[in-house]
Amino acid sequence: MATKFLKALLVASAVLVSTSAFAQEASVRVGGAPMYASKNIIENAVNSKDHTTLVAAVKAAGLVDALSGAGPFTVFAPVNAAFAALPEGTVDTLLKPENKGMLTKILTAHVVAGKYSDADLLAKAEANPGGFTLKTLSGDTLQFTKLGSVLYVVDESGDAAKITISDVNQSNGVIHVVNKVLLPK
Repeated sequence: MATKFLKALLVASAVLVSTSAFAQEASVRVGGAPMYASKNIIENAVNSKDHTTLVAAVKAAGLVDALSGAGPFTVFAPVNAAFAALPEGTVDTLLKPENKGMLTKILTAHVVAGKYSDADLLAKAEANPGGFTLKTLSGDTLQFTKLGSVLYVVDESGDAAKITISDVNQSNGVIHVVNKVLLPK
């Protein structure tokens, strides 16, 4: 009887230790889920209920392995509402196999090589009052500009996305949540 109790106690202790280790590691909650710095971009993104459309698109474009790679990457991750704000039928059309190239271009226009924290982006924006640009993996550019205390990302079409959650650190980079889909020209 004492042996069963000790085994149960050891198992419970191991669960508590591993759970508390992840709890201490969680940097930010996104889409109701904790994001862990020890997990990669994909391992975290799949848990966010606010990024189900983005995750489906990444899978359809065949970018899971790339965004699970070593990086580092800075990802500007649009929420589901950003995809829903696109013209009706756009997401369904992009998810079709024959549009994989276009979908890949749009998704990689949200990714920059390197790890840029919120502080990095703000410092560059403050040093360049007219804004500054970074090249994306698609070869397009994103312009960053600070209005008041808010940092915006402007795509090549001139549309601005607000960074709503910043510095979601990952093992292979960082995610900044944005409220619009960034479109290349």
